[in-house]
Formats: sequence, structure tokens, C-alpha cells
Amino acid sequence: MRGIRAVARGPRDRRPLDGLGLRYNRAVHPALPRARPGVADVELLRGARAPADVLPSLLVEAPHGATTPEDYEALRARLVSALPQDLHEFFYVNTDVGSWEYGRRVAALALAAAPERAALVIRCRIPRTFVDVNRDLGAVGGDLARGQLTAAIPPFITADADLALLGELHAAYAALVERAYAAICGAGGYALVAHTYGPRTLGIATVDRDIIHNLRWAHEPARVETWPLRAELDLLTRPPLGDGDGLGDELAPPGLADALVARYAALGLRARQNDTYNLHPNTMAHTWSRRFPGRLLCVEVRRDLLVERWAWNQPMRARPSAVDRVAAPLADALARIILSEETL
Repeated sequence: MRGIRAVARGPRDRRPLDGLGLRYNRAVHPALPRARPGVADVELLRGARAPADVLPSLLVEAPHGATTPEDYEALRARLVSALPQDLHEFFYVNTDVGSWEYGRRVAALALAAAPERAALVIRCRIPRTFVDVNRDLGAVGGDLARGQLTAAIPPFITADADLALLGELHAAYAALVERAYAAICGAGGYALVAHTYGPRTLGIATVDRDIIHNLRWAHEPARVETWPLRAELDLLTRPPLGDGDGLGDELAPPGLADALVARYAALGLRARQNDTYNLHPNTMAHTWSRRFPGRLLCVEVRRDLLVERWAWNQPMRARPSAVDRVAAPLADALARIILSEETL
């Protein structure tokens, strides 16, 4: 794994990738998107024997990767809407801490097994607290207590200037990832959309101006343990049927989800398919899955299993050992697909 080379795209990060002591340079593939400050970090990783001009075989997208307090404060400072007090608590509980970390680790481990290949890792830096880039921009929210989705833009964003700004950011990110999917999945490569979710489905129906009051109510010590506990991993492979009753055709790589369920079970982790969520038509993961069927897997990992300490309304950090545990089966399975092995 020491031979994996990283091509930094975006803010220069000199930290060794995953502790591997990788080298950074400025090489750029002309078909791939470039990073945009405040929109997305883009990083091209190459295996030890990958040619300099090789097109990536794997795309890893973390659409909810804006997980740091700095991400939140930078965009909040640009908004003029009267936002709910203590909205940062919603940011912490609703942001996908650990998603970029395990997604990036999957890419690194996959390239260790497939050293002639390359991978592209995209981390969105737009907090979903204000606009969700994994939604069609016009998407409205559903009943969260029943596993439905939040809106693209929450109703507490009211200023026209804010709506325009957030629409521009959404469009910029959508154009960036569309180019990546076209270049990689359009050429026969594969994609992993990495998410994390909270440990329980809370009894909160919607996100509105009362969201902080409702979150504090849901997390009261005597109440929080009563909410349904989610699976440790949820593999989103099918969209709902038009009437909302049942699921449609499999859109993930054939056999991949079944293989992962078995592999995680061997590690003592419960992985389910389309359990809490599925490939909802309002999501961009559904859009890319439809456009490139059999090329994309969307994964939710329970956040409390990845972080050093679960605290719903405070900053959290992913534990490297927990990231490795989640990433290894995904990386092995994806590497086998990339290398066209007959079985998973």
C-alpha cells in the first residue's frame, strides 16, 4: 500500500493519506473535474503501477462531506435569513461524519489490491444544513419519522439572496459530479456514494424552525432509547415503486449487496438492504444510478460506530480503526469487480 500515489486536487493537504506516507503532485486528467473552494475537494489517487494518464476505475463521492465546524460557519456567515437559534446542533446531528473518511479509505485499500488502477474521491464542502446537494433542488421534505427525506433547502431559509446563493452552490456541485460520473461510470467504472446516519430513527416528522426544540426533546435521556435502532449498515440498491409500496429493480452492481451482507456478518456487523432508506427518486444517487445502472452502490453506515464518542449536538471525529473495519469489505469487493474477477 505504500506505493499508492495521491494527486491532490483542491486545498493542499500534506498529511499522509491514511498513514501511508503518500506523495502529492499536480498531475490532472483532462476528463475529470477540478476542485472548487467552498464547493468540493477532488482528489485523484493512483495505484503503485498505474500510468500517469490512467482514467479512474472507481469514483467515491461523499455528498454530505461538509462535516467540520469550519464548513458550517463559512456558509452560515454568507446567509442573511433569520436562522433558528443554536442551529449548529442540527448541523452536528445531521451531517455525515465519517463518510469521507471511510470512502477515502475504501479507495486507498481498493488500489492496494488493484495497483494498476486509479480512483477519484470527491468531498462536498457545502453543509446540508443549508442545501442538500444529494437532492433535486426542488425536492420537498417528507415524514422523517417514517424514513422519508429532508427537503433540498429547509424552510427556515427565506431570504431571496440566500435561495439564489444556495441554488448556485447546488448547481456548481451538480455540474462537478456529473462530469465525474460521466467520465468514470460512463467509461465502465464504478461508484461508491458514502453516507453515514444517526443511530436511531427519531420521532420528528419534519425539519422546520422548531428543529432544535424537537431534537432536544427527542434526545432527552428517558426518551432517546425508545426510538428504533437502525442497522449498522444500510445498502441502498433499489428505488421505491411509484405507489410507494414495495421496491423497484436492483440498480447496484449485481450481487454486490448480497456479498457485502455476508462479509459484514462475518465481522459481527448487521448490514441490510433498503432498510431505513432506499434510492429515493428525489436523490441524486437515484439519478446517477438510473443513468449508469449496475455501476453505483450507495451506503449508509451508522455514525455512532465510526466516531470516537457519540454526542449528537457536538463535533465528532471518526476513529481510524472503526473506519478500517467498515472500509475493508467494501474495498475488497469493489477491487474484485474492478479487476473483473468472476466471483465476489
